[in-house]
Amino acid sequence: MSAMAGGRDPHGHEDGHAHGHAHDHTHDHGVAADADRRYLRGALVLLVAFMLGEVVVAVLAGSLALLSDAGHMLSDVGAIAAALWAMRLAARPPSGAWTFGWKRAEILSAAGNGVTLVVIAAVVAVEALRRLLTTHPDVRGGPVLVVALIGIVVNLAATWLLAKSSRRSLNVRGAYLHLLTDLYGFVGTAVAASIILATGWTQADAIASLLVAALMAHAGAGLLLTSGRILLEAAPAGVALLDVRDHLLGVDHVLDVHDLHVWTVTSDLPSLSAHLVLDDACFHDGHAPQILDEVQRCLGGHFDVEHSTFQLEPRSHQEHEPGVH
Repeated sequence: MSAMAGGRDPHGHEDGHAHGHAHDHTHDHGVAADADRRYLRGALVLLVAFMLGEVVVAVLAGSLALLSDAGHMLSDVGAIAAALWAMRLAARPPSGAWTFGWKRAEILSAAGNGVTLVVIAAVVAVEALRRLLTTHPDVRGGPVLVVALIGIVVNLAATWLLAKSSRRSLNVRGAYLHLLTDLYGFVGTAVAASIILATGWTQADAIASLLVAALMAHAGAGLLLTSGRILLEAAPAGVALLDVRDHLLGVDHVLDVHDLHVWTVTSDLPSLSAHLVLDDACFHDGHAPQILDEVQRCLGGHFDVEHSTFQLEPRSHQEHEPGVH
């Protein structure tokens, strides 16, 4: 954690805003990130190989459900490729104007996954409704069923790989949701193909496509909502500012809290900043650093906030504050 406290800074200079780093947070993201990349690459190879064969069979069999699955699988490939690229960017250290590095690249990738899911869902739904209401397509159930069953196996393997990675990352979770909805889509396609083989009712193919589209839209909307909250710097889900304020005011000698902001830099990295008003005596008896330690322990214990910045102010300084936010 980084923090700001009134008094002397670590270099001995008298200043109203001294920085302290007296916390032993050890977050080893390197090993997990390397493992995530291996799992993502394995899933990517599986999907590309299967997708190429699926497109050929979909065209020959005349199956919209199978073609929509192939389109969704193409978005899966793009999602995983984007996730790998974003992970590479996010691993870059802070430099120059990029004071947090490129960590938000993972959130942009997740938002992109959400957009592609919603767009593909809309395209598939429109075509499925057209077929359902205006045409009676000739769908060959046998090839569709075989490819769908193989697709279930491939997606189970790819989903298993991504399930082993860290889904605390919104970026990885976005790629995982792509695969999971694709798996559901193949199950629906297999059911539709079985109905076509048993009854000859080819409209089952379009109905299966609608179900796939609904799943894709639901997953995409969830990703957009979560990534949007982060990009717009809303407080993390489950963190109420009133609760944070009450906990900070519960620390001895903290008289007031203002300019309180909580946001998320990237997945699993919530940040907080605030101005804390203390008894004037705390700045004369050297007690301010101990209060700083206590409020940071409070945040870590109750809200799992890893990065926090505080400005500690004596009560007499309040009249100099131009405004609070």
